Amino acid sequence: MSSTPTHATSSEPLRTADLTDVFRRGERRDPRTHLVGTEQEKFGLVLDPTKPGMDPRPVEYEAHVLPVLTAFIEEFGWKPSADRGPAGEVIALERDGASITLEPGGQFELSGKPLPHVHATCAEFTQHYHELHGVSQRLGLAWLATGFHPFATREEIHWMPKGRYRVMRDFLPTRGTRGIDMMLRTCTVQANFDFASEQQCGERFRVAMGISGLSTALFANSPYREGEDRGFASLRSENWTDVDNARCGMLPLAFEPDFSYERYAEWALDVPMFFIRRGGQYVPLHAPFRVYMKDGYTGPDGVQHRAERGDWELHLSTLFPEIRLKPYLEVRGCDSVSSQFLCALPALWKGVLYDADATEAAWELVAELDFPARQALWHECREHAMASPRVAELCTKLLAIARTGLERQDVRDSKGRTEARFLDGLEALVHAGKSPADLAREALGASPGRGAAARLAFARHFHFAGAGLDGVTADPDA
Repeated sequence: MSSTPTHATSSEPLRTADLTDVFRRGERRDPRTHLVGTEQEKFGLVLDPTKPGMDPRPVEYEAHVLPVLTAFIEEFGWKPSADRGPAGEVIALERDGASITLEPGGQFELSGKPLPHVHATCAEFTQHYHELHGVSQRLGLAWLATGFHPFATREEIHWMPKGRYRVMRDFLPTRGTRGIDMMLRTCTVQANFDFASEQQCGERFRVAMGISGLSTALFANSPYREGEDRGFASLRSENWTDVDNARCGMLPLAFEPDFSYERYAEWALDVPMFFIRRGGQYVPLHAPFRVYMKDGYTGPDGVQHRAERGDWELHLSTLFPEIRLKPYLEVRGCDSVSSQFLCALPALWKGVLYDADATEAAWELVAELDFPARQALWHECREHAMASPRVAELCTKLLAIARTGLERQDVRDSKGRTEARFLDGLEALVHAGKSPADLAREALGASPGRGAAARLAFARHFHFAGAGLDGVTADPDA
């Protein structure tokens, strides 16, 4: 598992077999080799305590984000990625199997190295916190972990210099009304998991898709847009419902009786493309991949392009279902959360997916639902989270299943603790009938507004790292 590729990885001609071989190459036959990868995004704010009267505002690339990347290179051994901006800008870093990338509005993402257990992935995020916190304090920057930007308008957020985002910025508004908001004003935390075979991939894909709404509810952390509570526990999840329904959402194919890699590939072939990459440049191309594979594409310059294996791998990374299949499974449906709950996300899913009995028990929670009922539950989760008695009951059962799965896996840290300890804080919150969104509402009220005081209050409540909380440590592994 790795971060989403930003360029075509192979120029070899695409064969029909390649459509499914990309998934088969990811199979890990020995379950003992199955790994966990975690990814988290956070919003950047300029929050300089040395400049009184300056309202907190979203970060810019040259003035704020680039100095952070430069410090990571100079101080912590990160290396610039080969992928660069249109003018050669540094837009991604790599170190020992992990990467740091920039989302369109400057959201700062760590895509962690695939690791053998949650103890290790949480230690990785602890290291990331300390690196980001120290650098950002010096630079007067703060980083917020929440699913939707709580106060900034689209116009206040600055675009990052990445060629692929220019194409997406033009194309997504033709597909839905909220694509630009997805790009600029959302943040997520996700986890990535392996599978041993096509059959096990299908089983895990089905279960993960079936309970994905429950994980959305458990980690719901975005009730605010432009300073107002908009009535959803997860506005990030609600935003995704009108981005591009051809490539997003819950997939009916996950619940069909005979899953196959070919079936997922058939769905992906009919999704319109964003682009191909040639000579380091993103070439806009919006035909369904099936059409491109059959007919090729002649660019405005008269150059004929034929489908390459790397084009398919790039296309797969531009599909956004709640559970995405690559050479591993990506669980994508959760809001970004603070250090207090961050490590609970990979722990929850490892407990469910890497224990066969837990996988079966989790499926039983939702097995009887037809597809319209699954969509209704998903909506209930994003709107109400723990305020729905049904959702709260299901989430309580799911946490218990995950805890039992982790206890059976019995992977212990140096203090003799299993990975189930990472669920403690989330379980306590759910037993109190709350989600992270409820904590935000209690702290900030229904209408904090967009003024300087409100922006500081948002920065303090959703704080992940950097300036703004002197003397407070937010270590994910504390």
